[in-house]
Amino acid sequence: MRLLTAIAFSINLYETITMNNERLYRMPFSQVYPLYIAKAERKGRTKDEVDQIIFWLTGYDAEGLAAQIRKSVDLETFFAEAPRYNPQADTVTGVICGVRVETIEDPLVRKVRILDKLIDELARGKKLEKVLRL
Repeated sequence: MRLLTAIAFSINLYETITMNNERLYRMPFSQVYPLYIAKAERKGRTKDEVDQIIFWLTGYDAEGLAAQIRKSVDLETFFAEAPRYNPQADTVTGVICGVRVETIEDPLVRKVRILDKLIDELARGKKLEKVLRL
C-alpha cells in the first residue's frame, strides 16, 4: 500500500510541476519585468542595472527589450526570440526559490531561474561586474 501511495504522490507531484511550468511559460514578461526592477530598487539598485543583466543574458538591446515589453510576449517567447542567449549563463549556480539552478532540467525554467538568480545577486549587493561574471 505504501508503494502505491508513493507512486500516486510522484504522479501528482509531476503533474503539479508540469502545470506550474506551463503557467510560467505563459506568464507575460511585461508583468515580470517591473517586479525585477522593484526588487532591485528596494535594495538601492537601478533599472539600468536590471537592464544590463537582461542584455547580458539574452542579447537584447534597449530597443529590442522595449519591443518585447510592448508586445507583451510571454516568457517562453521572450527567451525563444532572444538574439543571443549568453553561453556563460551556464556558470550561474546557487539556490533560487529553494532549488539549485544548475539542477533544473527544463531549459526554459532554467533560463527564467537564472535571470531570477542574477537579479537576486544584484539586489543582495553584488557588484554588477560580479553578477555578469566579467
